[in-house]
Amino acid sequence: QVQVVESGGGLVQPGGSLRLSCATSGSIFSSSAMYWYRQAPGKQRELVASISTGGMPNYTDSVKGRFTISRDNAKNTVLLRMNSLEPEDTAVYYCKVVQSGVSMYGSPYAYAYWGQGTQVTVSS
Repeated sequence: QVQVVESGGGLVQPGGSLRLSCATSGSIFSSSAMYWYRQAPGKQRELVASISTGGMPNYTDSVKGRFTISRDNAKNTVLLRMNSLEPEDTAVYYCKVVQSGVSMYGSPYAYAYWGQGTQVTVSS
């Protein structure tokens, strides 16, 4: 069973920084794209950032220039560095792992695994 474990959430003042970490099984990490989502109270879950197996990052517009996603293949970990945090960034942050490939029969596949989430609260 694949485990996805997030850590690093907490309470921070506006303008502060946090670093979230997401670790998963080493056997699948190198073939997996990694995603950070967040869900604020009363809102739908939204994609915040993603990083491909080759290390190409993407961000939603609201976090561009403030958040940085990176992956450490040696540690099977993806990081989300969050700077200049705003109260609007308050949410539960979830890590999603999407393992993809081609089966022995030539069919593409993709399996998604979610973590339990970590709370980020930005408040003075």
